[in-house]
Amino acid sequence: MNKTIPFLFLICAVLALLVGSTFGALASFQYIFPEFLKELIPFNKIRPLHVSSVIGWVVLAATGGIYYYLTETLKLSIFSKKLMVVHFTVFMLVALAIYISYFTGKMGGREYMEFLPILTLPILFGWFLFGINYFKTVVKKITNWPVYLWMWGTGIIFMMYHLSEAHFWFIPYFRENFIRDISVQWKSYGSFVGSWNMLVYGTSIFVMAKIKHDDNIGRGKKAFFFYFLGLANLMFGWAHHTYIIPTQPWIRYVAYAISMTEWVVLYSIIIDWKRSLSKQSVERNHFSYRFLLATDFWVLINLFMALLISIPYLNFFTHGTHITVAHSMGTTVGINTTILLSSLFFILNQHQSKLINKTVKSINVGYWLFNVSLFIFLTTLMLAGAKRSSWMYNEMSATPFSSFHESLFPIITTFIIAGLGILVGLLLVCLPLLKGFIVEVCPPNPPEGRA
Repeated sequence: MNKTIPFLFLICAVLALLVGSTFGALASFQYIFPEFLKELIPFNKIRPLHVSSVIGWVVLAATGGIYYYLTETLKLSIFSKKLMVVHFTVFMLVALAIYISYFTGKMGGREYMEFLPILTLPILFGWFLFGINYFKTVVKKITNWPVYLWMWGTGIIFMMYHLSEAHFWFIPYFRENFIRDISVQWKSYGSFVGSWNMLVYGTSIFVMAKIKHDDNIGRGKKAFFFYFLGLANLMFGWAHHTYIIPTQPWIRYVAYAISMTEWVVLYSIIIDWKRSLSKQSVERNHFSYRFLLATDFWVLINLFMALLISIPYLNFFTHGTHITVAHSMGTTVGINTTILLSSLFFILNQHQSKLINKTVKSINVGYWLFNVSLFIFLTTLMLAGAKRSSWMYNEMSATPFSSFHESLFPIITTFIIAGLGILVGLLLVCLPLLKGFIVEVCPPNPPEGRA
């Protein structure tokens, strides 16, 4: 039971990633062919399906990893196996209800959570169960907590609060004042992302510590500085999303500085870890190591993009264009996804190293196809955003939107091809993971004559 439920979380996480990537690829076709699947699944449905599936990937992969690491790696006795089962069941039923909500068009939520708002209640209940199980498992069982335990616990607590905060618009006091409403909306979404970053970044430090067999990685001054910086970013980093809201400029600048510094520290931690690894540690955890190196690369790329769009003059032109999408995709797909894939390969390597060895070539192809395609994907989004901004502020009166849209055809075509490359790359990477986790949950019957 201790191992089965974490693996079920991870199986569903991988499926959510592949489903979300598929919806993303289908949505990209609708940029050029608006009638593509319009009758079956129009863009106003396919976009939230994509977004919710990818968020599901992040949440389920982080949750399954935490459960596994607590019980299998740290060898802690889980407080309640029943709560773990109920938590998984609630999340799966909610996931099914969310998909039904989207496919039937019965929505009503906002931005990241466009499904029926009532479904947030069981989601919160699931996080509440997770919180009870987590803290009852680790409190008084481990002294002198390493940083990853603090990060996981903080992420769980703040996830519950900011999920609730994202629905303050039900309260007339917020809903009836536009500035107050939009401020709380963007604040809650920014902190919601910061909450899952706590879970994901804590996972990255845990995996680095276990690959190196050195728990000091999670107890050093730099790791705890990273934690408190991440906590500050969770609380205040959202402010740089609110350029359209009347507020003091210094608030936005401080928020950007916090979020940029957080990435710099993460980059530094990974570089220090890489330099100190033995050759044997790298070979034993080959793909975990490589995906964390990919994380370092995407941290630099996203840092560059974020620094550009943080300049107030440039942000005025880029906000709301494809450039904002590129920044969001780079963070979620480039940073969070590579960390979580590193975590999943670390886990699978403990049980199915032979399966990984048999599929090294296909995983390698998938690894490079994913990363190269993502780079092209983000580049095309940046180019499309720059052209849209130029059209909005310089050419809108002279050039109709249809003509402008036609001019984007080569860029969007490249964007679609790159999106398909990401999907194929993820398939090559994830199918061995999926197979390995399924084998662990449902092992094949032994040959006849053998016990």
